[in-house]
Amino acid sequence: QDEDVINSMHEAIDSFGAGSGGTRNISGTTRYHVDLERELADLHGKESALLFTSGYVSNEATLSTLGKILPDLIIYSDSLNHASMIEGIRRSGADRRIFKHNDVDHLRALMENDDPDRPKLIAFESVYSMDGDFGRMEEICDLADEFDAMTYLDEVHAVGMYGQNGAGVAEMWGLADRIDIIEGTLGKAYGVMGGYIASHETVVDAIRSMASGFIFTTSTCPVMAAGALASIQKLRTDAGRELRRTHQANAAKLKQKFRDAGLPMIDTDTHIVPLLVGDPERCKALSDTLLFDFGIYVQPINYPTVPK
Repeated sequence: QDEDVINSMHEAIDSFGAGSGGTRNISGTTRYHVDLERELADLHGKESALLFTSGYVSNEATLSTLGKILPDLIIYSDSLNHASMIEGIRRSGADRRIFKHNDVDHLRALMENDDPDRPKLIAFESVYSMDGDFGRMEEICDLADEFDAMTYLDEVHAVGMYGQNGAGVAEMWGLADRIDIIEGTLGKAYGVMGGYIASHETVVDAIRSMASGFIFTTSTCPVMAAGALASIQKLRTDAGRELRRTHQANAAKLKQKFRDAGLPMIDTDTHIVPLLVGDPERCKALSDTLLFDFGIYVQPINYPTVPK
């Protein structure tokens, strides 16, 4: 609903029409795609970036491709990683090790048990959307350095909402230069649609050249790319920083109200406020009541997104 974003999208429709016209490698690349990828690379302090049609696709396509182009790769995956990461790792053909959520001791034990000469990748998230906790980023980066492993960070629930420029938790904690591949979405805080990775130029070129999820699909519509570009640029300004401060203050206020009311909330350090209901039908009924009687939209989250 932001006026600047909507105006940019109107301009793109007037200039390029509704659709992209094809895949990125044939006729589906416009100046908006190129400018957006440059903006994303600069946002994360990386050499290059690559745009996908969704955050799910960016995870699935990138992780599945890495396993195919890196012989004998071992992927270490947090047990609470998103379904798109899990599917990408499964499709990669690489050996995989699942470590207990945020348990760096378990991760170390798994890495110590593997051949030190095999290539390794640690895949984890900065903010876990259901429990609302931060990933143990610095400690994982330390292990990656020790075992000569690459790092793959999903910042989907953090981009736009954390860091001086909205680049996510890695920026906020000053760790972006220790992350080899950063993945994010354009469909949450940025309010449009799409996904991306940002990394070294050689990594991005390899994914661009080998990932089926990038090569064999119609590219993001120019109007979406234009809107995402405007949104990212706005959230890098002082106005964006003020929006982030307000967002965090509102989340903290809601948590305190839940505490005062004695409600079964999972207390988190992030903006995510999980309220445990324990029954899927009651959860949906509460969500409906809030929406239809009070005009408040709160998502009901049930199995299989969370355990039964």
